[in-house]
Amino acid sequence: MLWFDLTLDEFYMNWKGKLIIEWPRPAIGWWRFANNAEFPIVAILEDSVLQGAMPDWKDCIFTWAELNTLPSKWREALRHWRCIYYIFDQSDGKGYVGSAYGSADEENKGNLLGRWKYYAVSGHGGNVLLRKRSPENFTFSILERVSPDLEFADLIKLESNWKERLHTRSPFGLNDN
Repeated sequence: MLWFDLTLDEFYMNWKGKLIIEWPRPAIGWWRFANNAEFPIVAILEDSVLQGAMPDWKDCIFTWAELNTLPSKWREALRHWRCIYYIFDQSDGKGYVGSAYGSADEENKGNLLGRWKYYAVSGHGGNVLLRKRSPENFTFSILERVSPDLEFADLIKLESNWKERLHTRSPFGLNDN
């Protein structure tokens, strides 16, 4: 991922990552005085050229710090996903299994983006055993995507099955249920 520390001006917000200009001659000079230079607009792109393609869900592994910097196209995809996810604490190798089962309209509740945004803000997502830990050591991944029409009870069984298989229940892991 590329990272730039810029301040966004409200006036140009709609052009963010989408504007291509023509560089005036002589092209050899990479500096210009703003008062006497014209930069014709060549194109306004639909998507940012700085954002890479969203990886397949099986390849999505993010650090806690990256949760706040995900590209907008990626966030939009995660907003629609229901799944079983995994949080790995690199400090001691313990893991936590959780589920995201709400709709895209439930901003901070059930969908994957909502759940991970809550972890990004709080560091623990409301989970008792994660509160005592440093979120800088967490990595987030997706174990399994589930159908939007999977019954809630079936999803909870699936989540419980992952907890058993990965041994994430306390004292071996970070799930307290």
